[in-house]
Amino acid sequence: MLTSKERVMRALGHREPDRVPLNYHANPGIDRRLKEHFGLDPRDGEGLLQALGVDFRGVHAPYRGPRLHPEVPGVNVDPVWGCRRRWIEHGCGGYWEEVEFPLREADADTVAAWPMPSPDDYDCGAVLAQCERHAERALHVGGAGTGDIINRLGRVRGMEQALVDLITADPAGMLWVDRMLAIELEVLSRTLDVAAKRVDFVWMGEDLGTQRGPIIGLDLYRSQIRPRHQRFVDLAKSHGLPVMIHSCGSSSWAFPDFLEMGINAVDTLQPEAKDMAPAYLKATFGDRLAFHGCISTGGAVAFGTVADVEREVRNTLDIMMPGGGYCLSPTHMLQDNSPTENVLALYDCAKRYGQYA
Repeated sequence: MLTSKERVMRALGHREPDRVPLNYHANPGIDRRLKEHFGLDPRDGEGLLQALGVDFRGVHAPYRGPRLHPEVPGVNVDPVWGCRRRWIEHGCGGYWEEVEFPLREADADTVAAWPMPSPDDYDCGAVLAQCERHAERALHVGGAGTGDIINRLGRVRGMEQALVDLITADPAGMLWVDRMLAIELEVLSRTLDVAAKRVDFVWMGEDLGTQRGPIIGLDLYRSQIRPRHQRFVDLAKSHGLPVMIHSCGSSSWAFPDFLEMGINAVDTLQPEAKDMAPAYLKATFGDRLAFHGCISTGGAVAFGTVADVEREVRNTLDIMMPGGGYCLSPTHMLQDNSPTENVLALYDCAKRYGQYA
């Protein structure tokens, strides 16, 4: 039997492991119900990952610096980056949503003076203890938001202005992007200097698609986003590490560029989005890219029966398993409207039918 680390690295290397690797992301409501099901303490996230058979663990450098942005009445202010959110209830739970955009009308001088963290305020050395604690797991640094430009800029400028910033190369918006990315890249660099021999891959992200097609055009992607992302890929490669990139929605139009950049794996893979069906992805890119995701959080897991979930998981495995290169995961955070029994069926079915002969 392979360790989680061995299992994931074989899959990312397009070799068949003993079983398909598993990952997990969930919103608070379903996460709480799963812990209750297994008799776990509400704070025992590690216990839940073990109960579900999850192979991945993330490690990160915690922020130890001062609060940079003061509190504002009526909103939740991110003390490090200054995003302003409120808890917005919906029919199935809730999310922290950006409701105010403090830099929407800012000029470049205002952005230049906007408080941002120093890389010196991140405890990169703390990553070693995290690596030791999860030594047999597949360890990644970064995550779906690492290197992200569109969403991160939208949180302080508003999404409409963020897209205008990219199209027009607005000095204020692009200055914020480059200041933020420089800090993030330096923290990642220092983290890898400490832990590159213990971690297994770098994870980054950029949401590039809607359900129907691209959010931005290929020319804009290549002029504004790809060169900035390339720095993260090059840093990972300088340490001999593979790179996985997260992208929501219809994003396969960018996969040829991902390959040229040196990216090894793609995450999310919403099967209902345009040109994102598992069969299409496997046939078109399966010999060059590894896949992580494919199990829709807006499909059978949320709205179907246990039998529907098992059918979707088995169909996905039948397509994605041959030759390796696949890690099973929800496409996004499991939503709070997902029945507990459906989520349990997802992981049980994956472990039963994700075995290689």
